[in-house]
Amino acid sequence: MAKTAVRSIDLEAIDRLEQKMKQLIGAVTRLRAEQSRLTDENGKLAREHARLAEENGRLADELATSRTRLIDAEGAQGELLALKDERDVIRGRIAEMLRQLDGITV
Repeated sequence: MAKTAVRSIDLEAIDRLEQKMKQLIGAVTRLRAEQSRLTDENGKLAREHARLAEENGRLADELATSRTRLIDAEGAQGELLALKDERDVIRGRIAEMLRQLDGITV
């Protein structure tokens, strides 16, 4: 009888150990699946980051080009205003010369 009780206790301990091992294996399996999922997600995020970085660079270049064009346009606008002012001065001088010519009698 004592041998049976010892054997029963040993089997219970082995059963508990087996149950814990199964739980541990289950936890390891879940952790590996989670690691695999996270690795895949990390790869996707890295690709998205690279794409966004490339787009950001393209947009920065486009912005720099737009700023250059704006500066050029502002310079052209200043030049255009100067030419219009010069044209008005010339018109005024021509009008004055025409008045003087009208005043001359031949």
